[in-house]
Amino acid sequence: MATRKFLDEDFLLYNKPAQRLYHEYAKEIPIIDFHCHLSPELVAKDIRFKNITRAWLDGDHYKWRAMRSNGVDESYCTGNRSDREKFEQWAATVPYTLRNPLYHWTHLELQRYFGIHELLSPQTAGSIFDSCNEKLWESSYSTRNLLRKMNVEIICTTDDPTDDLEYHKQLKLDETEIRMVPAYRPDKALAVGDVFTFNEFVDKLQSVSNISIHNFSQFLDALKQRHDFFSENGCTVSDHGLEQLYVEEYTDHEIQNIFNTIRSGKALTELQQWKFKSALLYNFSIWHWEKGWVQQFHIGAMRNNNSRMMKILGPDTGWDSIGTYSHAQALSKFLDRLDSSAQLTRTIIYNLNPSDNAMVASMIGNFNDGSTAGKIQFGSAWWFMDQKLGMIDQLNALSNMGLLSRFVGMLTDSRSFLSFPRHEYFRRILCNLLGDEIEKGELPSDIGWVGKIVGDICYHNSKSYFNW
Repeated sequence: MATRKFLDEDFLLYNKPAQRLYHEYAKEIPIIDFHCHLSPELVAKDIRFKNITRAWLDGDHYKWRAMRSNGVDESYCTGNRSDREKFEQWAATVPYTLRNPLYHWTHLELQRYFGIHELLSPQTAGSIFDSCNEKLWESSYSTRNLLRKMNVEIICTTDDPTDDLEYHKQLKLDETEIRMVPAYRPDKALAVGDVFTFNEFVDKLQSVSNISIHNFSQFLDALKQRHDFFSENGCTVSDHGLEQLYVEEYTDHEIQNIFNTIRSGKALTELQQWKFKSALLYNFSIWHWEKGWVQQFHIGAMRNNNSRMMKILGPDTGWDSIGTYSHAQALSKFLDRLDSSAQLTRTIIYNLNPSDNAMVASMIGNFNDGSTAGKIQFGSAWWFMDQKLGMIDQLNALSNMGLLSRFVGMLTDSRSFLSFPRHEYFRRILCNLLGDEIEKGELPSDIGWVGKIVGDICYHNSKSYFNW
């Protein structure tokens, strides 16, 4: 067999049915990115990046981790080195990322956004840096136009309850065809392991809600007021980043006392923290159900492992990993409590540990009650699993224990405006998986029907599920 060209038009498509499925049914479909960390301000202001380093490396802890592993000093990641020097160090790292998804993503992004087919290396760093920068200075490379280049129809950002949603309002007034939707992400309300951070959040919440917070009931009132405010401004989605779901038994009196304890500046015990988080998650979920929102739970990340670097750089700078938590009983209890009172809204569970794939894929079937197709979803391969093998494992688990055909598909979970070829990556992997089974006779050679399923997974299911 002849060696294929790297990243050719049939990249990751190893059979004829897969090629037809991708090129005829997946390639041109718009993108709905229902969970990302893009800056609403940068979209609303339609800014242009100063250079490729600012667009590509700033805030990208995936790349920083690779650079550190390659022996690159921190000054080239998060430090004060020049943008050209930082890019040169990334270019020197890329050849060593072979078999890491970053190798594929890097070259897909260079091709799709900039038409650059050279491999990034120390030898090509200078010319690629200059070529990308020339394009980024053009108006056609503003943030909105970067989204248009990838046919992005809707993005759902991740927003703290205290956010005023100014930039979401601004973009809506602009009447652009690109839709930006906020997601209510109240993680800081649960951050009771850090007394100072939690109290800082409560003080800010008190200010933006105009509700004096002296007890837990008032704390809930303020969070609910922000929940209502988000709803009034187009929010129909919540998102929660958790180590695990919290389902400790508690009484209202206990939660009031726990709130008073932490507001007085005293640290909570682990059990107190779990009870407090359990109470909040339950209340949030009831509000989501009342408004008919979709709630998303990202579970399994073990965050901020490196305490030294956490103190220096803060969170979300690349010191997180996969946790080995026991999710099954908590997940069952959490979903059952809501379902037993008929207050379980549409829910997506994102699992970070591949050893839990089968558990999550089977668990969602316990609470799919026929009220809507795919009501409880096993979310796409996330973070460390957002790569070829991780995607295949998630797709296989869901296929074997649920309905792949009702899956809402891919998202970027990214802070980068250049990350949207990840949707293409997913679509190619999906089409190859199905095409391979058609070729083997494990699926019927009905390209039209299988192609419809591909289109549903890549676009139509999420469009319907989120009512967008």
